[in-house]
Amino acid sequence: MYRFIIRRLLALVVLLLVTSFLTFGLFILTPSNPAALACGKGCTDKRIEQINHTLGLDDPFLVQYGEYMKGLAVGRDFGSGTATINCPAPCFGRSFQNGEFVYDVIKRAMPITFSIAVGAAVLWLVVGVTIGVVSALYKGRFADKTGIGLSLIGVSLPIPFTGLVLIYLVAIKYAWLPPPDSTGASLFKDGFTPWWQTFILPWIALALLYSALYARLTRANMIETMGEDFIRTARAKGLPERTVIAKHGLRAGLTPLVTIFGLDLGGLLGGTVLTEAVFSLQGLGFTAVRAVLGQDLPMILGVTLFAAFFIIFANLVVDLLYAFIDPRVRLD
Repeated sequence: MYRFIIRRLLALVVLLLVTSFLTFGLFILTPSNPAALACGKGCTDKRIEQINHTLGLDDPFLVQYGEYMKGLAVGRDFGSGTATINCPAPCFGRSFQNGEFVYDVIKRAMPITFSIAVGAAVLWLVVGVTIGVVSALYKGRFADKTGIGLSLIGVSLPIPFTGLVLIYLVAIKYAWLPPPDSTGASLFKDGFTPWWQTFILPWIALALLYSALYARLTRANMIETMGEDFIRTARAKGLPERTVIAKHGLRAGLTPLVTIFGLDLGGLLGGTVLTEAVFSLQGLGFTAVRAVLGQDLPMILGVTLFAAFFIIFANLVVDLLYAFIDPRVRLD
């Protein structure tokens, strides 16, 4: 078990290094001139040369990459002499748009994206698994047909449509909740009520989409699992049906969902682009879109690395959860 964890952690580090190298090369070696982007319109060639030197963009690629990774580990300095600016670790560089440190922007945006992703994940997991289990246990009956019908409707509704409908009905027409914004985004600073009022509509919009998929997958896995030999053996031993379903059937049937859930949650933590755009929440997805439109390469690189970290880390967590969910899985 411990050797497996160590191997996975080492693989996590290697994957992050490879991802950082490829991503850094993709953005640095592009035909665009980062110095000209940072300088703006009406910039002279001499000024562009000065910016190249200040940002270290005139160094060889490997030297730039080494400085970037050094900044992530111990920080780095920009400029020289009295104009030196220290960027503490982890330093993802400075924004070309406003000169702000990328990590400071990510720290402000991350709680918003984290709140959206985790809250929606809990909601869609509870709703989706519940509908899937009920549909599997009452296969072919009214409950099964109703659950499948609802899942088909949910998976057919895109986030922009669902989000706008929710905003119109809940926040505008009936005024049950204030329109979503980023002012009450922090649970610990703003309190629970402003926090859930800010994110309840994004949670519902995402849960309608994802719970439909999880309901269908849970139903298929439960139907297959309940026909296995170990389920028949458990029933033959005289175990209560509730114990057979909850302890044996559900535990084994949810194992395939762990992989999907980990990847979905990791992807959402990297940035819920459409959801944040529809509900005007300035999370990582909103930050990434704004950086792309403004060709802000350091900001794009920083958000990309954060997204890659969450996806890779989610894979690690998924592998570890297998052993605790399904007793048939054994880790060396």
